[in-house]
Amino acid sequence: MFKKTIYLILLVVLINSCSQKDKSETIIESPFTNDLIKETSPYLLQHAYNPVDWKAWNPAALKQAKEEGKLIVISVGYSACHWCHVMEEESFENDSVAKIMNDNFISIKVDREERPDVDQIYMSAVQLMTGSGGWPLNCIALPDGRPVFGGTYFTKEQWSKILKDMSALYKTNPEKVIAYASELTEGIKSTNLITVNTDKVIYNREALAQMVVTWKASLDFEYGGQKNAPKFPMPSNLNFLLRYSFQNNDKELQEFVETSLTKMANGGIYDQVGGGFSRYSMDKKWHVPHFEKMLYDNAQLVSLYSKAYQLTKNEAFKTVIEETLDFIDKELTHNNGGFYSSLDADSKTKAGELEEGAFYVWKTEELKSILKEDYELFSSYYNINSTTTWENDTYILHKKNTNEVFLKTESSSKKALDNKINNWKTKLYNARANRERPRIDDKILTSWNALMLKGYVDAYRALNNEAYLNKAIANGQFLKENLINEDGSLFHNHKNGKSTIIGFSEDYAHTIAAFIELYQATLNEEWLDTAKQLMDYASNHYLNKESEMFYFTSDTQTSLIARKTEVIDKVMPSSNSILAESLFKLGHYYYSEKNYADRSKQMLNNIIVNAKRAPSGYSNWLGLYLNYANPYYEVAISGKEALPKLKELESNYLPNILIAGAVNDSKLPIMENRYNKEDTYIYVCVDGSCKLPVQDVERAIQLLSK
Repeated sequence: MFKKTIYLILLVVLINSCSQKDKSETIIESPFTNDLIKETSPYLLQHAYNPVDWKAWNPAALKQAKEEGKLIVISVGYSACHWCHVMEEESFENDSVAKIMNDNFISIKVDREERPDVDQIYMSAVQLMTGSGGWPLNCIALPDGRPVFGGTYFTKEQWSKILKDMSALYKTNPEKVIAYASELTEGIKSTNLITVNTDKVIYNREALAQMVVTWKASLDFEYGGQKNAPKFPMPSNLNFLLRYSFQNNDKELQEFVETSLTKMANGGIYDQVGGGFSRYSMDKKWHVPHFEKMLYDNAQLVSLYSKAYQLTKNEAFKTVIEETLDFIDKELTHNNGGFYSSLDADSKTKAGELEEGAFYVWKTEELKSILKEDYELFSSYYNINSTTTWENDTYILHKKNTNEVFLKTESSSKKALDNKINNWKTKLYNARANRERPRIDDKILTSWNALMLKGYVDAYRALNNEAYLNKAIANGQFLKENLINEDGSLFHNHKNGKSTIIGFSEDYAHTIAAFIELYQATLNEEWLDTAKQLMDYASNHYLNKESEMFYFTSDTQTSLIARKTEVIDKVMPSSNSILAESLFKLGHYYYSEKNYADRSKQMLNNIIVNAKRAPSGYSNWLGLYLNYANPYYEVAISGKEALPKLKELESNYLPNILIAGAVNDSKLPIMENRYNKEDTYIYVCVDGSCKLPVQDVERAIQLLSK
């Protein structure tokens, strides 16, 4: 276990001593561009004209630091990040700050979305030093990359003093700095270390129920989500709680999930005009968002709302699905079938100034001008009043009540109100189109695209819209043709027609999971075959054979000071939990290859102690736990009518089934000896033990309910 030492105290005090403004403003001539001009990342390109001599994370930059014996500044952010832009404007565009950095450091800019491996290492360092983390992430490291100091956002005065003091300390007492870096690096290596659990674990409902009781204490049953603010949607958490509540008849939890989804959809975190969700809310009521829109959030939320709609048939959830996918189609979709990464939190005002949320907020004069006689009803519906102003007398549209509750106070029919709402949205959308749009991060990331592919599949199942399935198939083809290398490996990034950066375990995890879902929706075994091939490649190059867990980086990557193992389910589920879930499913499809099922169970066994202590951090793992604690069914559909029967089946919320199927004779182990030319049969099985096949979907659902 890493222990804080006197070196930590000495270093942290640097921040606290930054109260006096540095008066020395030596001006240097800024170079026209730095090395980042050669990059494709929109975030790195934003910094290409800074006077700081930025370099990208690459062997040449790391080699230069060693050769010159200079400390390294490692600054990590992403293009949609508001405070990253603030620090750039205050510090990295300042000539005097740039001179300090250029004279004393090798400065490396990192796009955390392109290089999550680098971000993981230095985020761990900052969390060990300060107890928290975030972006922008700023670390100072030895020439060999071992960190010695770090934090998040710093003012110009703080950053200048930190740079000077760290440079002076390294020159006058390098032994102290090196000793601290050595200890901190050991701390980084020890975080998320997985102990192999050789004890036999019995998976049962009682143990899982106790974990859920522990979890409930942190839930906000009034407004949804976790207690306190800021609030993140946390789709993986809500997805597990929805499934658990359904399978264990926990009405309180189901109501909590529905409340969470309703409050988020009514809140300012949801774009009431254009659809899609912002990254998080600054307040507990989901009113004030942090305005960046991320692909991975919206992809997972589409999946979540789709499953909730299957269960509840709540029309408001259907609207969220359709509007969010409309946003994805208009704003984040390339014509090659890939999906872009994000929209910026900031956009330009009429005065040409970058301002957070400027594209999304409204003044009353604008609204009155656009809506005219409808303004009074609109302001009541969207909470425009003196108590809900945001900054600069602007308003973030949000609803206090559902349409059903609102109608009780208004003399209007549901149909009339729906027409009004659609008319308002159209008018405001068209008016907003005349504003300066937020910047788009148009890089295409494999893992995030796979999440969006799955979102489209889930929406297709819930709403029976073939266009959604076609979008998913198009994206699957794009991933196969552009992100899978000839040797079976994955790339992480695609931009300007080129795929770059060796894939991470998250890319394999989400692509495998998405392709399994695409197989289950289409019964096209090409997707399942590819998922299996990717799993086999990941097992050969990412697996820690001692722990049976997967490293985040490939065994071909050697530039980092440590290989991390990602296990905690955050806003995105951990790569290991997704891989374990897919191994479980592949173990059913290819039951003769026993290592899939065995590895999945060992991975879950390794995590179970941690999950009992902090269940909300292991929500996707607990979904796998449910597969063992509650009945889990294989549903095999074989025959010429397999696809229509599948479509009928999947309109229902059935979270504890694995679909297999074929319209012809299949060599897939799970489908062997099940094809009949004349009739289509549905086989419902548990652990290979099958009930008598049936032809009627309703009858099959009855068997599942038992």
